[in-house]
Amino acid sequence: MADFGEILEAIGDFGVFQKLLLFALCFPNLILPFQLASLVFNHADTNHHCNTDWILQVGPNLTREEQLNLTLPRLEDGSFDPCQMFVPVDWSLAAIREYGLNETSTCIHGWVHNDTIYEATIVTDFDLVCENVNVFRGGQTVFFAGVLVGAILFGPFAESFGRKRATQIPMVLMLIFTVVSGLSPNIYIYLVSQFITGVALGGFRINSIILATEWIGVAQRSYAACLSQVLAALGQVMFLAVVYFIRNWRIDQFIMAGPLAFVVIYIWFLPESARWLLDRGRATDAKKLIQKAAAINKHPVPQALLEEVLKEKIVEKGGVKILFASRVLRKYFFTLTFAWGAINLAYYSLSLNVGKFGPDIFLNQLIFGLSEIPVHFLCMWSLEAVGRKPSLMVALILGGSLCLLTLAVPLSDAIVSGVLATCGRFLMNAAGSICNVYFQELFPTSVRQTATGLGSTASRAASMLSPVVNMLEMYHYSIPTVLISSLAIASGIMAFLLPETRHTELPNSTEEAEGKRKPKMTRVASSEDIKGTKL
Repeated sequence: MADFGEILEAIGDFGVFQKLLLFALCFPNLILPFQLASLVFNHADTNHHCNTDWILQVGPNLTREEQLNLTLPRLEDGSFDPCQMFVPVDWSLAAIREYGLNETSTCIHGWVHNDTIYEATIVTDFDLVCENVNVFRGGQTVFFAGVLVGAILFGPFAESFGRKRATQIPMVLMLIFTVVSGLSPNIYIYLVSQFITGVALGGFRINSIILATEWIGVAQRSYAACLSQVLAALGQVMFLAVVYFIRNWRIDQFIMAGPLAFVVIYIWFLPESARWLLDRGRATDAKKLIQKAAAINKHPVPQALLEEVLKEKIVEKGGVKILFASRVLRKYFFTLTFAWGAINLAYYSLSLNVGKFGPDIFLNQLIFGLSEIPVHFLCMWSLEAVGRKPSLMVALILGGSLCLLTLAVPLSDAIVSGVLATCGRFLMNAAGSICNVYFQELFPTSVRQTATGLGSTASRAASMLSPVVNMLEMYHYSIPTVLISSLAIASGIMAFLLPETRHTELPNSTEEAEGKRKPKMTRVASSEDIKGTKL
């Protein structure tokens, strides 16, 4: 029986149709990093202290330094206490100078933010300092929790309602709540909007890659995951330029909304996955899309082959039950999920320590963004030249080993340890792309999105643990490094249990995914093959 891969060979498995689709689905990845990077820049803390302008009523000619010296207590290191002030008194300036103020309290009249870097952040606008600092710290957690929920919700959603809807709805939500974030009158509306934005980001990421992958042939299948990561790295650099010149978080939110609106307009014209339509028994709709793709690629589709592929078949049902009922699929799922979780734990643990590599946050972010671009081009080459399995094993084991080597470097040598940790971080980033490709190639169409969504959920949960892991350094500086390195190396060894999927057709059924009916090795159709095809 013919399969969908043969149709792609005939109509062109990486023609104009696929390239346009790939670009349309990867373009938003230039914008998505704006949401993530805003957690670093728009949430930036400031050098703040209590508002003590009350003393200017009795001493209007006081200099700034004199005002602070008279009204603020000092910490042990000699700096002003950012969260305490001397209680205001009804004395003359002379009496205050002579006797001084002793009784302290929390900031009665709010705070003054001495920010020399940013014009406005959520910290300055909502006074997220001192007793409110926990609300500020929770903002990042709320966003990542939303990403996790998005992966949970839109995985099964895509299996039931299609890949197309599962990419369109998140983009609409992201546009709406990016604007709502910028208009937020208080921190609570901001947190709600950030949560929904996170849900949208998590849903779009996993579904857009699979929609592109299911239309692309075996030779270029890894492009969807890796190209999206390349554009994400470029997006980090673009957002850095925006924040560098416009240091007001509300304006930055509206700037983000502009390209999102463009995406929302064109995304409604994207095609559904023909594989998914066939899996759902919607052969007529799948036929129309195949013919449309063939027309755009200017390759004729053999009618006999098309009818063979479109023959009615049994639709696999059961959703997540299929995934866990199969011993083989269960093994693949837990092996990949463990690897993806270890990758995210290591990547974000290292990323959150960006400040250790130098005092200039803009320069650090620029280096991180630019240096990730060649990593994913290397990843694309490795996946096709070497294969999925060895690429994943090498990235995880070598990346974990490089991180572990930082413990052998003296603490005083920050440059060497920083280079080792950064190289380890880049390899973890590449390993994440490989896991994304592997998830699509190991599981059948009926549960491909569900498996990816659940795996992404587990990886997001691991990323949320990264701040906790970094806190373990209070017991010994080596504990976080040993933990993330050991998990990465262990997951790299476990990847030996996975099969190689390079240049194999995507499995359409559980039987194919289990290897009981080996997926067909597919080659890219040559021009002679196309010319010789008869209708």
